[in-house]
Amino acid sequence: MWRVLASQTSVHSGAAVATTLFPLAGAAGVVSLRLLIGAALLVAVGRPRLRGYTSRQWLLVGVFGAVLAGMNLAFYVAIARMPIGPVVTLEVLGPLTLSVITARRRVAWLWALLALGGVALLGSGGFDQLDPIGVGCAFLAGTAWAGYIMLSARAGANFPKRDGLTLAMLVAAVLALPAGLLGAGGALLDPRVLALGAAVAVLSSVLPYTFELSALRLLPTSTFAVLMSLGPAIAALAGFVLLGQELHPAQIAAIGLVVAASAGVVLWKDAAATA
Repeated sequence: MWRVLASQTSVHSGAAVATTLFPLAGAAGVVSLRLLIGAALLVAVGRPRLRGYTSRQWLLVGVFGAVLAGMNLAFYVAIARMPIGPVVTLEVLGPLTLSVITARRRVAWLWALLALGGVALLGSGGFDQLDPIGVGCAFLAGTAWAGYIMLSARAGANFPKRDGLTLAMLVAAVLALPAGLLGAGGALLDPRVLALGAAVAVLSSVLPYTFELSALRLLPTSTFAVLMSLGPAIAALAGFVLLGQELHPAQIAAIGLVVAASAGVVLWKDAAATA
């Protein structure tokens, strides 16, 4: 259990560190650094095979990489404009919706309604107070996250080890680089930016990947998924502790509703499958 919690803490701590880089390199620059350094580390550790794949496999890698690049860019633009907790709360609606749809039972939509209640509560003071662009990017990141889940499963089935993910990360890094260079330019070579960018890559990619892989070997999938649903709460805590981002009681309650909905749909699907 501690491995999943450590993974979530690492991911959202990495996002908090990333926000300190925005004044220096911008959201696109930070995304470029994270993907480049993360891809380099995954290549060094995994040593993926580059030959012997079909055109369909390479197409899968290309689409997967494009989704990864879009997901990260949308998420970082969102946290540049809004506190991390609300962003992750809106983002997690993507995977939650995917879970509800794949359940294929009407009762699953009750959990979706609970999550929508959380979103309504989150915007009770007006979504314009949360920043419209930030809200839109958070929703976009959530949609891409749902796509990432489906493509990750396909990559796992079509590539040995984690080669599909590693190659997709390389594609994502290449796709994000032009936007990073345009937004940050020479700032990407600043020693401080490079050092913090490496920290973001390790916290947001390398450590979570290591912890989650280990956790999946030890925990039932349903337990793992429930613990992952704590993401919005952990993100809010990371934003408060590391960045001093305070939330109103209504926002805290909204995060609680979305966490409950995410955990509930997982537990309900697991109970339905074993019935």
